[in-house]
Parts: sequence; C-alpha cells; structure tokens
Amino acid sequence: MLLVTIAFVVLMLIGMPVAFAIGISGVVFFLQHPELPITIPLQQTISTTQNFALLAIPLFIMAGNLMNASGITEKLLDLASVIAGRMKGGLAQMSLALSALMGGVSGSAIADAAMQSRMLGNEMINRGMSKGFTAGVLSFGAILTPIIPPGLGFIIYGTIGQVSIGRLFAAGIVPAFLLWAALAITVSIVANRRGYPPARTTRASFPEIGSALRGGIWAILFPVILLAGLRFGIFTPSEIGAFAVIYAVLIGVLAYRKLKAASFRQALESSLADVGAVMFLIALSAIFSYGIVLERVPELISGAILSVTESFYGVLALIVLFIIACGFFIDATVLIIMLTPIFLPLVRSLGGDPVHFGVVFVVAATIGNFTPPVGAAMYAVCSILKVRIGDYTRESVPLMIAIGLVALLLVFVPEAVLFLPNMLFAR
Repeated sequence: MLLVTIAFVVLMLIGMPVAFAIGISGVVFFLQHPELPITIPLQQTISTTQNFALLAIPLFIMAGNLMNASGITEKLLDLASVIAGRMKGGLAQMSLALSALMGGVSGSAIADAAMQSRMLGNEMINRGMSKGFTAGVLSFGAILTPIIPPGLGFIIYGTIGQVSIGRLFAAGIVPAFLLWAALAITVSIVANRRGYPPARTTRASFPEIGSALRGGIWAILFPVILLAGLRFGIFTPSEIGAFAVIYAVLIGVLAYRKLKAASFRQALESSLADVGAVMFLIALSAIFSYGIVLERVPELISGAILSVTESFYGVLALIVLFIIACGFFIDATVLIIMLTPIFLPLVRSLGGDPVHFGVVFVVAATIGNFTPPVGAAMYAVCSILKVRIGDYTRESVPLMIAIGLVALLLVFVPEAVLFLPNMLFAR
C-alpha cells in the first residue's frame, strides 16, 4: 500500500480531482498484484453503488436544494435576527443562529458558509467588524450545519459502518448546540472587547416574534419530523429521504409559494451535480478500500495505535488528532469514506459506542473545511469577501480554540453525545 499512498499524495499535490486521485491510486494496487483479476475494480465500483441504503444520500441532497429554492433562507434570517440581533456583534451572532437553523435544510458546511458570506459578509464588514474576524465567524459557524440532522456525513458514516442513522441524527443535536454556545460566547467576548454593535437596537415585538416563528417553523420542524419518523419506525432512512423531498416541495409550493417551475428546475440541476460528485467519489473509493482490506491496513494501524496506549480514551484522542491532521489536506467526505472502515472496528473492539465515535469523527473531519492549507469553506468565504488567508487564520484562533474545547468534551464525555439517542431509540 505504500506505492498506492504515494500515488494518491502525488495526484492530490498536482491538483487532480479527489475522486480520480482515489480511483487511479486504487488501480495502482491491482497493477502491483497481477494475480488479482483486473475486472475487480470495475465490479467494486458498480457493486458499491447498488447499496439500497445509499439511496438516502441523493434524496436528502435533493430535499435540501428544494428547501433552499423555496425561499426558506430569508425566513430563517428573520428568525435569526429575532434570536440574536440585539447581542453585541449582532450580525455575527445572527450568522451562528442561521447556521444552526439551516442545519436541517442544507446539510453542507461549505454551501452554508458561501451562502452566508454573500448574505451577511459585506454588511458585517460595513458595520465595523474586521475582515478576518468576519470571515472566521462565517466559516467556523458553518460547522453546525452538517451536525444537525440530516447531516450528509452521518448518512455516509452510518451506511459504511452499518450504524443506525436515526441514532446518529439524534446524537448530533446536543453537540451542535454545545458548539453554537461555545462560538456564541467567543463572539460575544470579542465583540465586547472591540465594541462591535448589535444588529438591531430595539427589542423584537410580540407580533414580530410570532411572524418570524411562523416563517421559520417549517425548517425547525424538519429535523423533528425526521427523528420522529425514524424513532417510531414509520420510515427507514431511505424512505424518510423520499418523504423529505415531498415535504420540501409542499413547503415551497403551499407554505411559501416561491417554488416555481424555474426554481424547481434549478434545484434539480444542482441536485444532479451534487449527487454525481458524491456518488462518483463513493464508487471510486471502493477500489481503494478493496486494497486496504486485502492488505489488512486496519489491523496494522490498530496495532500501531495500541502499541502507544490501550486506554480507550487515549486511542480515541489519537484517532481524533489523526483525523484532524488529515482534514487539513483532505475533504471531510473523503475522510469519512476512507477512514471509517479503518477506525470503526478498532473503536468497537475497545468497547466504544459507534454512534459516539461517529459524531466525534464527523466533527473532527469537518474542522478541516475551515483550516489552511486546503479548507474548502475557508477558501469559499475568503474568496467571496476578498480576505487574505493570513488575516483569516490569525482572527480565527479564538473560534478554533472554542471548537477544540467542545471536541475534547465530546471525546471524554460520551454522555453528551449519547444522552438524546439513548432516550429516543433502543440500543
């Protein structure tokens, strides 16, 4: 596997798309082993996409795009203004609230960061916030989006690792609110020190609060309905994905009346591009994964980690550090696909809960989206707002510390993750 790893790194360094880098480096493994039938890569690519559970991925992607096309973002922004507008640094606090509310809609940290940068970024800068801090808040705040159900990372992890997606969805809620609280406190401290003004100076009236709640209630109910449907056995994960599509269409047509033929077509086109990218990545990763299993890479890595420490929390901390380090260079989705088969068996062998590990894994992998050198959300925000990476990195340190502290809490206090799924779902 050494030559395969070298090939993957070289292909990534020369700028080849990740899916092709994974697929080509996987084929290199078979060229090293002429005794293996050369038809296996093709068979693996096709058979991986035939997993019925994977049907949840395109359905939830489509539901998210249809929800966005329905005009729900503006309603959620009004609700975020009511929730956090009067706090110091009000627009920054509003962006965090909007990320939490958008979690059940977009499910993508990169998409959320880019959208909010266009909606709030320039206004935050015009109200006196530094460019670096503005970009940092808009980028790091998007970590909430993939953790609140239905996060795409949970669906991929649950499918690959054969872990209950319903429990994963429920497990993401408390960590998401802990991250929101940590980031909001950090923003409040910085805003008070620098004198950043609130977004609004008057308290919201009861009619205004009622109007904002009515506008955003459909998005707030979305993850609640998903969890209820899974908890009571009404839907499987794939079936509830289909329900989510219907729900999004009904909201866009009947509730908000903004989902027209043109926006519906645009949502479908965006969904095709998103689904194609994700499924192509999953399909080609099967070639790479075949070599990993055949060469017993999980056992070798497990042995190396256990030679350092046999403590469960020590092992989990080493895994998290490794995932974060890889996340500096590799996209979160790729990490989940590649590393779940390696680390999940090790965690299970030590008695760890796969749901707890899944939440910690997704949080750790997502951090790489916001950090140099290749953070996709970071580059999206900095490009839109024309912020230098150095300014972004320097101003984001307090936010990174806040997220790191919550990540430590999630690692060493599993109850913070497992409380809600244990209450809602049978083990």
